[in-house]
Amino acid sequence: MDASGWSEVTQRAERTYSSAADRFTAPQLSFWDRWGRETIAHIGLSPGAKVLDLCCGAGASALPAARAVGPAGRVVGVDVAQPLLDLARARADADGLTNLELRRADATATGYADGEFDAVVCVFGVFFLPDMVAFIREMWRMVRPGGTLAITTWGPGWLEPASSMFWDAVRSVEPSLYKGFNPWDEITEPAALLDLFERAGIAVAVVEPAEGTQPLDRPEDFWVMVMGGGLRATVDALAPAQQEQVRDEVLTRVREDALAEVRVDTVLGSARLP
Repeated sequence: MDASGWSEVTQRAERTYSSAADRFTAPQLSFWDRWGRETIAHIGLSPGAKVLDLCCGAGASALPAARAVGPAGRVVGVDVAQPLLDLARARADADGLTNLELRRADATATGYADGEFDAVVCVFGVFFLPDMVAFIREMWRMVRPGGTLAITTWGPGWLEPASSMFWDAVRSVEPSLYKGFNPWDEITEPAALLDLFERAGIAVAVVEPAEGTQPLDRPEDFWVMVMGGGLRATVDALAPAQQEQVRDEVLTRVREDALAEVRVDTVLGSARLP
């Protein structure tokens, strides 16, 4: 698909996560799958349901959705990063899932009909859209009566306290890149996500926080997280020598502070169309 018509933010997300795909399914990033499973369990899909998973990545929520709806159901996963879709395809094939369709497309312009899906899901993707309210309206449009919209975002302090160490190191090396790409910080509180639902015209949403941590067995585990997620965009914008300097500084601080885990809290939001 021609990406020339995508917004600048969408194109940047495509570059970032295509690059991050080389680490995306590493054990240190198992939180993708954890929260994908939690989101699907939270909404309780029925066998035979038809599901749209937007910003599906490597299948963290699309795969459990495909298992939940069974052979009679159908899941469509949409993402801008083809390398992540390739990972999702390989994982689905390995699991024998034949009910998962994967598309490379802009999540804001899929072309599906009103009320086409029993559930529309977006896990860790809504904050990449320049107009989040319009995107939520678009997702809600595709939910059938009685169906569900589910949106999961990062909670406050994602990857903290190591995230602050990363940004401090970036600022010392290249101040212009300090927090230049961290859209996930836009809506980390339940009230903020609930406000988005309400501004999109959805008055029936339920939003709740969920706590989580990811272990660090060794300092290098955090750098795998950096390179397998959104922070990768900042690293890729640095010169090679600067990348090494940031990495060394971050890992030194993680080691000195003897960090054993980082935060991966989330906010789970859902709404059922009457």
